[in-house]
Amino acid sequence: VAGGNVNTMEKKLAEYKCDTNEAISLKLVRFPEDVDDDSTTFHPEYSHQVFGDDEVAFGYKGLQIQLFYAAGNLSTLFKVKYTSKVTETFDCVEADDVEGKIREIIPAGFTCNTDDFISLLEKEANFKPFGTLLHTYTVHSEEAGELTYQIHKAEVTCPGFREYHERLQTFLMWFIETASFIDADDDRWDFFLVFEKYNKDGETLYATVGYMTVYNYYVYPDKTRPRVSQMLILPPFQGEGHGAQLLEAVHRFYCSLPKVQDITAEDPSENYVKLRDYVLVKLCQGLPSFAVDKLHLGFSADMIKEAQDKLKINKKHARRVYEILRLRATDMSDEDKAREYRLEVKKRLFGPYRKNQRELAKMRKCLRPEELVSHMSQMDTQTQHEELEKSYQDVVEDYRRIIERLASQA
Repeated sequence: VAGGNVNTMEKKLAEYKCDTNEAISLKLVRFPEDVDDDSTTFHPEYSHQVFGDDEVAFGYKGLQIQLFYAAGNLSTLFKVKYTSKVTETFDCVEADDVEGKIREIIPAGFTCNTDDFISLLEKEANFKPFGTLLHTYTVHSEEAGELTYQIHKAEVTCPGFREYHERLQTFLMWFIETASFIDADDDRWDFFLVFEKYNKDGETLYATVGYMTVYNYYVYPDKTRPRVSQMLILPPFQGEGHGAQLLEAVHRFYCSLPKVQDITAEDPSENYVKLRDYVLVKLCQGLPSFAVDKLHLGFSADMIKEAQDKLKINKKHARRVYEILRLRATDMSDEDKAREYRLEVKKRLFGPYRKNQRELAKMRKCLRPEELVSHMSQMDTQTQHEELEKSYQDVVEDYRRIIERLASQA
């Protein structure tokens, strides 16, 4: 009998578990009617940093966590709703403190009242982008025609920016797997913001689209190395090319500063690397050292120097640009040319293996034979060749996508 009770109890408790990625509803609100319009809602990709690795909240049925933001200034409405909640009398289990967990990551100053939030929307007309305008561009959309976007470089000293940034960076938790908040008071941070201009009742308003933070490292004796730390295009705007526009504008900005040595990124994601490849190829394809007739002669010192001097691109990134441009200029149906290209890329990919071989040779001198065997067997030559071939195919596939994207933008 007891066993049966445990089962019914577990079933009952299971009904009180909610997937937090589904329970959290995010919104960027322009018009009062957006508040109740489900089509403007989006959900987190991640919530493990707030709700643990299972991404589950316990203790509620029909849990809904609303985090709605005014589109420009990001004034916040925060509400927790549910159809029922476990009580302490219900077998001594306590519901998770969902509200407390969210309050830890969103800054004070939010409202919990929908009417108050809607009246805050009326102040959006006073919201203007922070800082200096770096770049304006347009995107053609099926529904809305030409939309205009602006990229600004903001200073922490801009009135209201610090509070705005605190609201903006809460999105990192939901969309970047290993996100962490930054100390905006450190004056070596640069902030770049993307805004969309839109009309409301005959006035021009600005909506937040995305942003990038860059940290300026000091390089001896008198240079700096800007390192991209975080970059996020908010989900409603993803896939429209804003990331490339932002990265290119930021690159051009740093290229105009003599003290910048090169631009790097901290722990870049796969998507960021693809984006960077695309932007850097776009910037480099016009440089004389990367001209089509120079590409088949191999990766040259001229390429390294010109990419560094004119575009603040380091050697490793310049090498990728060269490989992409060379692939574009190579007739891969010509067996000799294709083989030359393949060897060229594989030689670079093989670098880490060669380093391992050297380390093995060193280890041979100081390891007992049986220890050595376990190291040696980790990768025989056959496996190495297979791995290398797979790496090569993956690389070329990524390169082809970039070449297609360049062709479609031309």
